[in-house]
Amino acid sequence: MKLKDMMYIAMFTAVVAALGLIPPIPVPFIPVPITAQTFGVMLAGAVLGAKRGGLSLLVFVLLVAAGAPILAGFRGGIGILVGNSGGYIMSWPIAAFVIGYLVEKYWDRLSLANMILFNVIGGIIVVYLGGITYLSFLTDTPWLAVATGNLAFIPGDLVKVVAASVIAIRLKKAYPIIQSKNKPKAA
Repeated sequence: MKLKDMMYIAMFTAVVAALGLIPPIPVPFIPVPITAQTFGVMLAGAVLGAKRGGLSLLVFVLLVAAGAPILAGFRGGIGILVGNSGGYIMSWPIAAFVIGYLVEKYWDRLSLANMILFNVIGGIIVVYLGGITYLSFLTDTPWLAVATGNLAFIPGDLVKVVAASVIAIRLKKAYPIIQSKNKPKAA
């Protein structure tokens, strides 16, 4: 792996950690708070692509597991990953990878509408599937009941999707990190 790739991975790990400085918003009927960090997950995949985006969130999750207090509310440790929020957090590398994969696949014809769709698929659907399934299993609550509780997250997540998509499209034009499959890569 090139040094440049490692720097991008580290930078987006830090971006997601910095978004953890924004205090979490507790939701009264589900034991998982609303945080700004999924915005970073979407940006990592959309800006870095599948491999680098997924790796940046994998590094983030490993830092959390090691005890680094980089989650919203200055939380960290393996206990968080085996607790109520664990399924959501552990799905972040997969979500960034999925977003990045879709962005790379459609790079040459990428539009804001595509980017919004890809962020919804990875940043909402993948994260919700992982988080809801894990929380349902952990709390022995029916999957549909947990999914219904997650409806509270959708308005904020849609705002994050649009914001991440607009930023990613602008970065694609100004400073593309992902390279087109049809053009030779720059050295």
